[in-house]
Amino acid sequence: MALLPKMDYEYNERSVTDVFAGYEHRLKIGDGAFFDTENMSTAAWPLLAARRKRGLVRKLSAPGGILAKEKLALIEGGRLIYGGEETGVKGLAEGEKQLVSMGACLCIFPDKVYFNTAEPTDFGSMEAEYRSHGRVRYSLCRIDGTDYEGVTVSPEAPADPVNAATWLDEKNGRLLEWSAASEEWTEIPTVYTRVEFDSCGIVPRRFRANDGVTISGADLERVNGSHILSAVGGGESAPDYIVTAGLLTEAVTQTEGSVVLSRRVPDLDYVCEAKNRLWGCKYGTMDGESVNALYCCALGDFRNWEQFAGLSTDSWRASVGSDGPWTGAVNYLGCPMFFKENRIHRVSVSAAGAHQVSETVCRGVQEGCWKSLQVVNETLFYKSRADVCAYQGSFPESVSDALGDESYSDAAAGSSGDRYYISMKDAAGRFQLFVFDGKRGLWMREDSTHVLRFAALGDELYAMTENALWALNGTEGEPEPFVAWYAESGMQGYEYPDRKYISRFNLRLWMEEGAACDVYLRYDSSGEWVHQGRIRRKGTGTVTLPVRPRRCDHFQLRLAGRGDVKLYSIAKILSIGSDVG
Repeated sequence: MALLPKMDYEYNERSVTDVFAGYEHRLKIGDGAFFDTENMSTAAWPLLAARRKRGLVRKLSAPGGILAKEKLALIEGGRLIYGGEETGVKGLAEGEKQLVSMGACLCIFPDKVYFNTAEPTDFGSMEAEYRSHGRVRYSLCRIDGTDYEGVTVSPEAPADPVNAATWLDEKNGRLLEWSAASEEWTEIPTVYTRVEFDSCGIVPRRFRANDGVTISGADLERVNGSHILSAVGGGESAPDYIVTAGLLTEAVTQTEGSVVLSRRVPDLDYVCEAKNRLWGCKYGTMDGESVNALYCCALGDFRNWEQFAGLSTDSWRASVGSDGPWTGAVNYLGCPMFFKENRIHRVSVSAAGAHQVSETVCRGVQEGCWKSLQVVNETLFYKSRADVCAYQGSFPESVSDALGDESYSDAAAGSSGDRYYISMKDAAGRFQLFVFDGKRGLWMREDSTHVLRFAALGDELYAMTENALWALNGTEGEPEPFVAWYAESGMQGYEYPDRKYISRFNLRLWMEEGAACDVYLRYDSSGEWVHQGRIRRKGTGTVTLPVRPRRCDHFQLRLAGRGDVKLYSIAKILSIGSDVG
């Protein structure tokens, strides 16, 4: 008796997904995850939901930077706008800016300009320079700038001096004072030099006591060089003067010429604020010399980077031995941290001024991604060359496996609550905006917005693009119209070696009035999405969507729509057949 081939029977399987796992851009992904998304959000997790409508705050034509203090600071067209109102800061150079907050002041780099948010009339350059013209008078003086009267200049001590008489000992180079009570000459431990100019009020407007300055062009070489100003004075009706430590060989001398008095801020690559100081880094050439160094300003004084008086409040700088350019800087948990692509340098700030630099060899910040540094709930996130990293004080860990094998660069990031927003460029040159939910460990792709900078203020996260400022949470500005969105599943059906087909879907969802949801299927990686139906309703309910049967090896599901939609669950009825095609 001939035996006929045995045919496998068909059976139906019903699977329900009610926890949605976000974006996973890989060939084989977990249940409830999506290979691609647009304008989806994890805010309603475990539901699948469209993101909030954004608010258009203002149009932009030449954006330069953004920072949130008590109000939002924005650079537009070379002007600083604070709290929506223009300030006196104008004429900034074109290009991208680093805005750093220190106390009430806002510091703008590389322009080296500051703005006092508590006193809007107080703004200007962090640097200062004065170039004298005409008479320059030098004299021995006290710390407050008052001259010593009747100084005797000689190699031998004067005979019959009166009390408090002063003698400039030419032989030993010292200044002494006569004490009638003890009948002896006592050396004055610190002698000061007063440098007086014919200007009236210019110097005290540009310089202050304790400024670290450089003096050049003086006829007296002992005056030239780096100094700490002990006093600054003058006014509209009196000559200007400065006081520095140093001993002259004459009590008073006067010259003609041009003396240059300058206070400089280093040309820094990246800057951050920590412990009431600005900290910066530089790799390259400065003043004709190669540098690879870290810097900080004097305590509480962003103007002074060369104040070296031997105090705990001094400025500070340190050379670094690691090779390569700096790629970013950030204040992490109160410590300034500086990055290269393969290094993290952390500065341990000392109250005594003896700051220490440690080095960790690990994944650092990718070049061009300094704006990706962002602290979210005490965890530091940033874009390395290979991935997006989370750092908590020891070694970075990758959190971006879900983004797949795509290479990204030119990243900028911000944060809102538990979510880390990052806009970065893919290998094809297109920008993509992703959101990482740190609380749930889930990613979502929002859209192709190229965000230049982010700034968080209160419950709002602002995004500055090339032509607009957006409020991503929609708490202000002109709301968007209905948001268009989609979510595409990964390849489904791989777990069954047999042929199969979809017979229907059951979707339980909530929809706002006017919203729509379309369902598509793509079979066997054909490239064609087959429309299965459109859902329109208001409120919450379950919709059964029949599917025209079509045998396949695997398939993908695509949900696409517009408006506010929240998907509670999706059930699919899968018919499993034989392994015969």
